[in-house]
Amino acid sequence: MNAAVSPPAASIDPSEVAKFDRMAADWWNPKGSMAPLHKLNPTRLAFIRDAVIKTFGAEAASLTPLAGRRALDIGCGGGLLSEPLARLGARVVGIDPAPTNIAIAKRHAAEAGLAIDYRGESVEDVVAAGERFDLVIASEVVEHVVDVKAFVAACCKAVAPDGLLIMSTLNRTLRSFALAIVGAEYVLRWLPRGTHDWEKFVTPRELADAIAAGGLTASEPAGMVYNPLGDSWRLSRDAGVNYLMSATRA
Repeated sequence: MNAAVSPPAASIDPSEVAKFDRMAADWWNPKGSMAPLHKLNPTRLAFIRDAVIKTFGAEAASLTPLAGRRALDIGCGGGLLSEPLARLGARVVGIDPAPTNIAIAKRHAAEAGLAIDYRGESVEDVVAAGERFDLVIASEVVEHVVDVKAFVAACCKAVAPDGLLIMSTLNRTLRSFALAIVGAEYVLRWLPRGTHDWEKFVTPRELADAIAAGGLTASEPAGMVYNPLGDSWRLSRDAGVNYLMSATRA
């Protein structure tokens, strides 16, 4: 299905798609507007890898714990998560409604010699086609959708019976407003102004409830905390700003 001719899914915000389409050229520039995601990526991947090993029983030392598994990267952007997932052995489908993102992701994967199925589709499109995946990831996406409950419901439907859902987003707290909006966008200028809307941030309880409504049981949130001295991120019990959550069927 071609996103250019398909009607937008109920959860998709066209203004958000246009915003990230304009930023697409910077996806693989570690010093550009996507620099925060490049720095965050190792921490996200560490959480994903641990959850995969726990859920699927892969060897902890395995270089390809996702071998033989299908993975769906929702809102894949330029492929910052899709490519590492492919290197972990997964057969990856990356979807994004922004056409420029898909074009850049396809080109970068080809240059890296990675076979990733990138599509200009929504998660609703994938679910409607009857596709299901061992691993479904929606990282830094839910805070950009119109209807959180509808989006999460579609994500849950995309998970195979014994599969795993992983989501990461921003908590709606005063601290996240100070750090993720004022600090990141206005003071430090890590991100273009207007990248995030604090009112669209999602609390862990809201996300867990939406996941439960979709038939999955969510884990306790794992926070991601920035260390300014090391200019790096780490996993933490502090989910006051950035956090991840995994979920499986009860």
